[in-house]
Amino acid sequence: MPSAVRFGVNYTPSEGWFHHWLDFDLDSVRADLDSITALGLDHIRVFPLWPYFQPNRTLIRPRAVEQLVALVDAAAERGLDVNVDGLQGHLSSFDYLPAWTRTWHRRNLFTDPEVIEGQATYLRTLAAALADRPNFLGMTLGNEVNQFSAGPHPDPDRATEAQIDAWLERMLAACEEGSPGRLHLHAEYDATWYQDDMPFTPAQAARHGTVTAVHSWVFNGTAQRHGRTSVPTEHHAAYLVELSKAWSDDPHRPVWLQEVGAPAPLIPPEHAAAFTAATVANALDCPDLWGVTWWCSHDVSRELADFPELEYGLGLLTNDRRPKDTARTLAEAAARTYGPPAPRTTALIVPDDPAARSRCAPGGPVFDAYFRLVADGARPTTVLDTRADDKGHLAARGITEVVTPDQVLPTPQGGTSS
Repeated sequence: MPSAVRFGVNYTPSEGWFHHWLDFDLDSVRADLDSITALGLDHIRVFPLWPYFQPNRTLIRPRAVEQLVALVDAAAERGLDVNVDGLQGHLSSFDYLPAWTRTWHRRNLFTDPEVIEGQATYLRTLAAALADRPNFLGMTLGNEVNQFSAGPHPDPDRATEAQIDAWLERMLAACEEGSPGRLHLHAEYDATWYQDDMPFTPAQAARHGTVTAVHSWVFNGTAQRHGRTSVPTEHHAAYLVELSKAWSDDPHRPVWLQEVGAPAPLIPPEHAAAFTAATVANALDCPDLWGVTWWCSHDVSRELADFPELEYGLGLLTNDRRPKDTARTLAEAAARTYGPPAPRTTALIVPDDPAARSRCAPGGPVFDAYFRLVADGARPTTVLDTRADDKGHLAARGITEVVTPDQVLPTPQGGTSS
């Protein structure tokens, strides 16, 4: 029987990309879903564009919500579960924010009371519309909304860590009110784990919501520094999964690898299948992995302008729904049976202070030490410096050895520092 780990894909419609909501064609959606189902995957993540669904703060378009429900029902007919991202937000280099938050109506996405009320109403409405659908997994608050809260965004909505904490609690509560008991979560890009001034913190990622989500993209400096077949590149997704566990209060909190893909030219198309196989195999060696959801289902049509070049070719399937080698690789992984991975008994100490999280980023000592351990044959995980002496916490996670980056990395003279 198939593995208990979930295998799915982020659904990018083959016709019109996410603008398909403007000219919604259920027959086209069904054909896309058929091509996904043929790969043996069990779930999709879908993206209603927020400005299309809620063009005014007090108008959530009933027809748009009906179309979302129709998509979820079409997925159910094909045995696919569905996670719905609400606040879109940011997708493939484009921002999609409603006019009532921008320019002449500029209001902070995370702190303005009226914006927050509008967002909560929107998320609650989508969740409630799907509450009786058995294949509805739950809501993700939005796609990488942390990119709106700090640089390098050109016009960020600044907020404090405490304000983001309150925002997350309010939004997740709205999802729970709409559809109680589902898998509701939030998801950010890796600045949450790597950027010192990001108000979305690792602790929030690992403690709010039903599961922890990580998004792994090796164009963050990993592949540039180390190359496409290096240990850091092929293990980057597994690193984020294990890094996230340092901040979790639950020693066995599930972690969802919610986005991961093979970006050209750093991962050339002819090498994408090998990268996919290595990335998935290494992620599956992480205990408590909820699932792997590849980015993305279908290529972006070349008829659409102004996307970064890498975005056009990330699909498992071409724009005319033909599977690529990466699709066959993921399908083969999904068809296998996997036993639970053994505990990771060696833990690398990471700083609890979010102002020091750049130590975990590519080029930082935690990052480099982790991959030195991997290259030497270890299967490391991570632990906060504030928990490194907590024997109960370590035992609950199966950790028997704790090391610092300085103990792992060589000194400039070639020895090993202590």
